[in-house]
Amino acid sequence: MERTILITGANGNLGREVVKLLSAEGYKIIAVAGHGEITESLKQHAIRVDHVDLLDEKSSEIFVQSMIDEYPQLEAAVLLAGGFEMGNLEKTDENLLDKQIALNFKTAWFVVKPFMTHFKKKGAGQIILIGSRPAINPKDGKNSIAYALSKSLLFRLAEIINDSGKDHGITASVIVPSILDTPPNRVDMPDADFDAWVKTSTVAETISFILSDAGKELRQPVFKIYDRS
Repeated sequence: MERTILITGANGNLGREVVKLLSAEGYKIIAVAGHGEITESLKQHAIRVDHVDLLDEKSSEIFVQSMIDEYPQLEAAVLLAGGFEMGNLEKTDENLLDKQIALNFKTAWFVVKPFMTHFKKKGAGQIILIGSRPAINPKDGKNSIAYALSKSLLFRLAEIINDSGKDHGITASVIVPSILDTPPNRVDMPDADFDAWVKTSTVAETISFILSDAGKELRQPVFKIYDRS
């Protein structure tokens, strides 16, 4: 049976890898793109691709509800949208906090809300979130305070989803990669050992497992994917 899922951040470095793998495995993918380019490959691997302003609550709610109405079999949301910015205690101000919380938490929250209503009616559903090591390791988070704090909210959100959804067949999983091996990260850290970084393909494969029959049986899982970094 074909399974339909929604993926945000689908045109990012990680998103493209996830869409490609899950499409090859037979998933019908609704791809939500940010402001970047929508490639031909993304169009080929998704049943539809939409630009959606996930920073706007009303626009997000209207879009997600329209997708639920059009694809009532929608059974999972893979929420990859987000952003990173450096900033230690001295350099973290209100604007940076607000920006990072919007990018990393609100973009998930605005999608989770309508999906929870849908999943409760459906009697099943999965939500996959992308956390970060700085959110759970103070040493890693001390130079990216706003980012770490914003990502930490996703862990609490997952716990709340799992508790409120346990009688409705709803689960939330959090993936925690260390440093992803992406072109932007290689540019920013040219002297690093790229071989020690986490491949986007590894994260995609982890998401595939979470969506599998075995993965569905897990409750409150946190997947730490650190490799050697």
